[in-house]
Amino acid sequence: MASFGWKRKIGEKVSKATSQQFEAEAADDKDVGDDDDTNWVHAAKRRKEILLEDCVRRSKELKDEGANLAENRRYREALVKWDEALQLTPEDATLYEMKSQVLMSLHEMFPAVHAAEMAVQRNPRSWDAWQTLGRAQLGLGEIALAIRSFQVSLHIFPMNPEVWKEDLSWARKLQEQQKATKTESVQALAKGKELAQESIPDYDFESDEIVAVCAAIAEKEKALSAAKTMVIVSASGTVETVTEQDNCPATPDETLFIRAR
Repeated sequence: MASFGWKRKIGEKVSKATSQQFEAEAADDKDVGDDDDTNWVHAAKRRKEILLEDCVRRSKELKDEGANLAENRRYREALVKWDEALQLTPEDATLYEMKSQVLMSLHEMFPAVHAAEMAVQRNPRSWDAWQTLGRAQLGLGEIALAIRSFQVSLHIFPMNPEVWKEDLSWARKLQEQQKATKTESVQALAKGKELAQESIPDYDFESDEIVAVCAAIAEKEKALSAAKTMVIVSASGTVETVTEQDNCPATPDETLFIRAR
């Protein structure tokens, strides 16, 4: 009985030259595939770079158009241009800072503060953004926050005379006025409480004048209670007012049909 041995491997009969040719072709195909992958990645990166460059260029054009509109006091149109630019370059802090200035010109203080905060978040080293934020906060009456923003702006650019002489000086003056007004209000309130808490004057209810007045009132009440009046209307329509005493009441005649006191 014949025994089974190991099965011969597939391709064992293939000639050595054929095998070497196949390996060479496979290596060439691999090199070509690697080159294609490298070229595709490079092309994708290049397209992305071109797209970003186009976005930045278009954003700058929209920014400049908005600036020209703002200089001509066409604020709403300027905001539209800058919003379009922010869609292309959302991290541009300058766009937010410019928006904040225009919104303050339109007296829209809450959106102005928000836009300035966005500018500061994107570029904390921009003294312009901090100055604009301080002015917007001052427009809302947040004097303490405005002073802090102006101080940060000066910390970044200490030699800025505009922030030092105008913005920060004005904010501190307003803060002093606010403190003085608050002090006056507190003092007025305290004075009002003191007046309200003052005791009622102690009148002398046993004086001769008070006793005499009380006696006169009592006599008058006594006289009124002793005499009573009534109105009698007869059948003929005659109206008569009769005063009756408690001891001798008046007796109406037979024609009486209405009596009122």
